[in-house]
Formats: sequence, structure tokens, C-alpha cells
Amino acid sequence: MQAGNIAMNLMMAGVVFAGLTAVYQVRIFTVSPASPWAWLAIFFLDDFIYYWFHRISHECRFWWAAHVNHHSSQEYNLSTAVRQSWTSVIVGTWTPWIPLAFLGFPPAMILAQQGFNLFYQFWIHTEAVHRMPAWFEYLFNTPSHHRVHHASNPRYLDRNYAGVLMLWDRIFGTFAPETDEEPPRYGIVKNIETFNPIRIAFHEWAAIVREIFAARSVSEAAGVVFGPPGWRADGSGLTSKNIRADWEAGHGG
Repeated sequence: MQAGNIAMNLMMAGVVFAGLTAVYQVRIFTVSPASPWAWLAIFFLDDFIYYWFHRISHECRFWWAAHVNHHSSQEYNLSTAVRQSWTSVIVGTWTPWIPLAFLGFPPAMILAQQGFNLFYQFWIHTEAVHRMPAWFEYLFNTPSHHRVHHASNPRYLDRNYAGVLMLWDRIFGTFAPETDEEPPRYGIVKNIETFNPIRIAFHEWAAIVREIFAARSVSEAAGVVFGPPGWRADGSGLTSKNIRADWEAGHGG
């Protein structure tokens, strides 16, 4: 999966860099990468953007189809970190960073900070670390927080979208702590029992195409593509919201 991801990113790197560069040409400020304040600013801005990109990738099926393979493993270890998408760059998951170029951050600086953010996230894909010190757990993304993110338990679904800082999840109401009473159950709501990388990379795209052809209206087809994963026109689908609501009802809220 990582080999396919690298190959696709290399093929599309010119498109991403050209897109950021085109916007940078009409920037409203000019930010110098020689300034430590510029790096501090882009650290927070990049992490904020990452939170929303990641959240949308779970709440909109179009981007979920490009992200689901990162979650489809039923194991959780460092290899999960490099289980990456083959289609994310193609469907524009890099576009949320365009405003940084418009603000005046050079494209190379934007891409470098993205790399730093992703590099940080490698080590949190592990069960070997139980908890970090309390202050660290409060401020930063940790193995415990990210285990929650990769879990399919109803109480954990679509939580902890953080890149580096847990600040955004705490502000926007998507934080959930890991509990010792309920270990994370890894994978997706409907697991795919295959090691075939082609199926892993494209199974959700194939499902979307099948459901578009079965749709009874344009609005239903749009819901299939842009609604949350599991969306159904009658509201009965296995969306995270419905799964969590059923679970909360069974546990007295």
C-alpha cells in the first residue's frame, strides 16, 4: 500500500506543486521561511487544516473512499501508519492547504510542514505505549488517542482527528478518551477480508459506483457520493451518527 502511495504521489507531485505555486503568485503577503515566527505560525495553521481535512475525510464519502484503506487493517502497529491511499491526491485532498499559499507561505514550506506533521504521526500507530504523562496526553496526539481514532467501537467512531495537537478535537467536540474498560476494536464498520492491495485501494470506489447506478434520483446519487459513509436515502444507513445513537440508546445515553 505504501509503494502504491509513493508512486501516485510522485506522479501527481507536479500537479500539487503547480497548484500551490499558482495561488502563491497572487498571495496577499510574503512569508519568509527564514523567520522562526513563520514556522511557528505554519505549525498551528497546518495542524488546524489537517484536523478539518481529516474530519471531512471521515464525514464525506468521496474523501472517505480515498482514506478508508488506512483504517481497514484489523491490526494496529507501525505498519498501519504506512498503509496509505492511492487516490487521495487525485481527488484533491491537498486542496485545503491552498489558503496557506494565498496567505504567502511558499509551496515548499507548506509541503515541508505537511511532512513534519505526518512524520510525527508515525510513532502513534502502536499498542506498545499505553499512556504518556498526563500533560502530554492533554496537549498532544498520542498512541492512546490515535487508537481511539482507529477503533470501530461505537463510542470511539469518528473521534480524535488530530495531527499533532489535541486542541482542535477538544474545541470542536470530537475528542474521546481511550478507556481501559473497552479496548479499541480496529478496522471499519464492515471489514473487508482481503490482503489484495487492489481491492484494499479501490473497494470503496467500486461500492460508490454500484450505488450510483442503483440510485433512483440525482439527489440520491449525490448523497451516495457526498453524504457520510453508510448514508442511505431513508436515513437507515450505518452512518457513524446512527451507530453511535443506537449505542447511546442502549446504554442510557
